[in-house]
Amino acid sequence: MPKTLADARTRLVALTTKPANPAAPTVTELTAGIDLSCRILKSDYRLSPVASDTVPDTELCSEGNAVTFGASNYEGSVTPFRYLTEAGKADAANDIAWDTLKEKGTELWLYEREGPKYDAAWAAADEVDGYEVVTDNPQKPSDRAGFIKRVVPLGVQRAWLGGVVAAP
Repeated sequence: MPKTLADARTRLVALTTKPANPAAPTVTELTAGIDLSCRILKSDYRLSPVASDTVPDTELCSEGNAVTFGASNYEGSVTPFRYLTEAGKADAANDIAWDTLKEKGTELWLYEREGPKYDAAWAAADEVDGYEVVTDNPQKPSDRAGFIKRVVPLGVQRAWLGGVVAAP
């Protein structure tokens, strides 16, 4: 089987209410979510585990340092594009990512699927990673060229890695 290019193969959806089983959201729950896939900047998108804390638990008889992994850590940041009218006002129909992410302290459940095309319907047994996040204040990017956008840091509260979508 050949390697798969990543282009257009990440789907990101935001849920505003916690799924009944965050480790296995249903097709119905994910379909009802807010699809952010075409509203987020690809180049700086980050929602991922990072290095776990380490615990130096070495036995007295050990000659070297042994490291045990402790608490898991995660990081997240998304950059939603703004969709404005000719008058510079928010376009209510298309500015959905900004509306979802703009308030500091917003609690969301983000689910990411890699593999099928971003616009393929959710299906039972799809692999997903889920993240419970809280938004921080949106920041203006250092590079103000191109489209209007804001960087939104995410505080990851919990994660469910390698989950599987449940049937509706």
